[in-house]
Amino acid sequence: MEVTVNYLGSVQFEIKARQHTIVSDQPEENGGFDEGMTPPEFLLGALGSCAAYYAVEYLKARKLATAGVSVKVYADKAKNPARMDNFVIQVEIPIELTEDQKQGVARAVDKCLVHNTLLHTPKISTQVAAGHPAWA
Repeated sequence: MEVTVNYLGSVQFEIKARQHTIVSDQPEENGGFDEGMTPPEFLLGALGSCAAYYAVEYLKARKLATAGVSVKVYADKAKNPARMDNFVIQVEIPIELTEDQKQGVARAVDKCLVHNTLLHTPKISTQVAAGHPAWA
């Protein structure tokens, strides 16, 4: 998996993955134009959309209705070091489910790739190329 991020000016960045492009920006109070989500909002969105995918796949496998499924993700800002903490994934399913089905949805959501990445600290390395990009 790979994305490319290019600086657009001010505090805006263009994010490209395959043939898709989105813009990251900051709210006006942070010097931006509020024309896109912030990086932490993208992280919450990644977690939420992954959770929603797994919830819907669980429902589909059991031939249960999927229309109207919604996921909200909350997190607190923490310091020392600056980070996000105390994530909460709230899955809303507009049909009645048994307690076993609710637990099944929760187990399915807990298998999400992004969820597991956050739970199991990934290795991250930083490489800096000056003059010309190493990947060009």
